[in-house]
Amino acid sequence: MVEALVATAVAVGSAGIVYVMAAARVVKQYERGVVFRLGRLRGSVRGPGFTLILPFADRLHKVNMQIVTMPVPAQDGITRDNVTVRVDAVIYFKVVDPAEAVIQVEDYRFAVSQMAQTSLRSIIGKSDLDDLLSNREKLNQGLELMIDSPAMGWGVQIDRVEIKDVSLPETMKRSMARQAEADRERRARVINADAELQASKKLAEAAGVMSQQPAALQLRLLQTVVAVAAEKNSTLVLPFPVELLRFLERAQQIQQTPQAPPAPAVDT
Repeated sequence: MVEALVATAVAVGSAGIVYVMAAARVVKQYERGVVFRLGRLRGSVRGPGFTLILPFADRLHKVNMQIVTMPVPAQDGITRDNVTVRVDAVIYFKVVDPAEAVIQVEDYRFAVSQMAQTSLRSIIGKSDLDDLLSNREKLNQGLELMIDSPAMGWGVQIDRVEIKDVSLPETMKRSMARQAEADRERRARVINADAELQASKKLAEAAGVMSQQPAALQLRLLQTVVAVAAEKNSTLVLPFPVELLRFLERAQQIQQTPQAPPAPAVDT
C-alpha cells in the first residue's frame, strides 16, 4: 500500500514537472507576449518575466519592443525637374501595440520596408534636385508622415526617417562642378571690380588733396624713391612728375625765344 502511494506520488510529481516544463515561458524585458488559445487572442499582453500557458492549446508569440533600425534600399527615380537620381534612406520604428502587430499584418517588418520604399519613390518624384541636396529635413518629415499613417494601424510607430545619400549621374556632377566654378569666378570678378572702384575713389580723393598742396606731390615722389631703393635692385628707376617736365619745357621755350631790341630814344 505504501509502495503504491509512493509510486502514485512520484508519477504525479513527474507529471507536474513535465506540465510545468511544457507550460513555462520566459518573456525578456524588451519583449511582450501575445497568447492565442485555440486560435483566439487570450487575455491581455503578457509582460516580461516568468509566465505559464496551457500546453498544446496556447501559442505564445513574443514581440520585440526595441527600436528597429532598418535600411531602405536605394531607389531610382526622376525628380520633378527631370533629373535621374538614386536615393537611399534609413528608418527607425518600434512596436507600440504587440497584439495589433501580430494580428493586423503578417510581417510588420516587411510591411514597413515596402511602405518605406514606395514612399521614398513618391518623395523623389515630388521634389526638385535642389530640395534633395539641401532641404532634407523637410523631406524627412514628409517621408515620416507618409509611412507613419498606415503603420499606426499595424501597431507600429515611426520614430524617424533619414535620407542617407543622393547619387547623381556623372554628367550631372560635371555640370554642377562647372556651374559652381563659374559662380566662383563671377563672384571673384565682382569683388575685383568693387575693389578697383573703391581704389579709384581713393585715388581721386588723393589727387584732389595733392592738387591743393603742390609740395605733397614732391613728398610722394620721395616716398616712391625710398620704396624702390629698399628693394636693393641693381637698377633704380626715378619717376618724374608731369608738372616738372612741363615746367622744364616752358623754361626751355622762354630761353629759345629771341628778345626784341630796345626802341631808339627820340630827342625832344
